[in-house]
Amino acid sequence: MIHPFDTSSLRLLPLRCTSRRRFAIGIAIVGVLLVPVATPRVASAAPTAERLRPVIEATRVEHDLPALGAAVVTHDGVQALVTTGVRRRGDPTPATDDDLWHLGSCGKAVTATVIARLVEAGVLRFDQTLGESFPRLARRMPDSHRGITLRQLLSHRSGLPANFTLAAYTQHRNPTTARRHALREALETPLLHAPGSAYLYSNFGYTLAGHIAEQATGKSFETLARTEVFQPLGLSTAGFGGTGTPSRVDQPWPHTRDGRPTPTNGPAVDNLPVMSPAGTIHMSLSDWATFLAEHLKGRRGGSTFLTRDTYEQLHRPTHPPHDDDTYALGWIALPRGWAGEGENALALTHAGDNTMNRALVWAAPDKGVAFLAVTNQSGTQPALNAAVAAMLQAWSEKVEQ
Repeated sequence: MIHPFDTSSLRLLPLRCTSRRRFAIGIAIVGVLLVPVATPRVASAAPTAERLRPVIEATRVEHDLPALGAAVVTHDGVQALVTTGVRRRGDPTPATDDDLWHLGSCGKAVTATVIARLVEAGVLRFDQTLGESFPRLARRMPDSHRGITLRQLLSHRSGLPANFTLAAYTQHRNPTTARRHALREALETPLLHAPGSAYLYSNFGYTLAGHIAEQATGKSFETLARTEVFQPLGLSTAGFGGTGTPSRVDQPWPHTRDGRPTPTNGPAVDNLPVMSPAGTIHMSLSDWATFLAEHLKGRRGGSTFLTRDTYEQLHRPTHPPHDDDTYALGWIALPRGWAGEGENALALTHAGDNTMNRALVWAAPDKGVAFLAVTNQSGTQPALNAAVAAMLQAWSEKVEQ
């Protein structure tokens, strides 16, 4: 039996919102570490949904989750997808394979991909600075802030704090206008370290990265996500905010850390829209798998969506991976034996939690495989760890045959 996880945690960054329409919610990233295991010989084989279903259901029951979804993905697309449980605790409506799941900070990989598309189109540069991005404000920018680059924002090395003052944005109905105010707040906020000198996970930074894209294109980040990623990849279920129709159990209902259903559901039950670039994206498990498959395919040079070099930039940290220097662009990149041969083999991971839903991804681009796990309850990392461990075990046994 493969035991791929230990209990180490990389970062937990909850956000709070005071809107009457939303509850105490936030985005979090928690990464769990994989220890080296025997490296499978091929990457194309995958376990079947029939084989995975009993272990995924057993994991859900053991951890007392309302619902649990899991998928094995290769560069060819989703290979096995399983959904178990119910949409709302206390309601018999089953969760389905077509349901929508909130990705939380796992959506940062989407944001980085949007930026990468604009870079390849010549609209942006990864080394573009705040001063260059907002020339009308450049003269009034503090010297410490003017040189912050887009790459530093996307790799959490800008020096900005983790979060901004959410309470100040509850009345902004236009997300782009709210992000413009977030930029002004950023320019008035002292940096915690010099840009590029250290890592500090920052939802603030990702929000500004999204606003730089808005400034360069004249389009909202939400529109850019749709036109640059969702539509080209056929992610028809992708959107922003909480899922479901208010008061109807037509999608997985959010549950808090203690397992209780939230009083209401629906699009407004999420972080404020200003934070879309930091992680308010939802989509079906199969659409998330499609997005991951494109990243796996791209590392093999088989994608027309982005160049292989751009995928390498997205997936590999600027600094050698050690301690906290493991964040690439939208991904935590960690050396793991099961992810490939040699010292340069990296596994990509990210977790997301808006304190009502949780998602986890582990991927091995060099092996062309990824494992996804989702649930509609916050604070459930051990359960998602177990689901990914089961998929990794089944995949390893399959390719050894």
